[in-house]
Amino acid sequence: MDYRVTTNDEFETIELAQNFESEKFPNMIICLDGELGSGKTVFTKGIANALGITETITSPTFTIIKEYEGELPLYHMDVYKLDGNTEGVGIEEYFTKGGVVVIEWANTIKDILPEERLDIKFKVIDENKRVLVLTPHGKKYEELCEAVL
Repeated sequence: MDYRVTTNDEFETIELAQNFESEKFPNMIICLDGELGSGKTVFTKGIANALGITETITSPTFTIIKEYEGELPLYHMDVYKLDGNTEGVGIEEYFTKGGVVVIEWANTIKDILPEERLDIKFKVIDENKRVLVLTPHGKKYEELCEAVL
């Protein structure tokens, strides 16, 4: 079952992310997809803020993976530049390191993604408004969506 949420500005996107963080668990995997500027990094900022991370969150386009320490570690990935080639990057190791994993452009590496995860597709409506389509994979993620939405 898919869930649809409309956010009217960055603050609502951040608030939604913070609500997901409030239900966090170790090895949580959140996969984000959507066009450039659709709100993927904004969503990640909300997760980071709620985890108590004070560092500035930027898209890790050139470093691929950024690690932040908070209540749980945050592993923020931008896999766009990999073009599907994850060999030697070690992305799969992060899925079981006990933190929250947020992957931007996750559809480019769908072959290695864990079966259980939360997919969020960002659709741009206008300059500020976004529709997020959330697709939980697995009971744990279905329960997560039910708790937050």
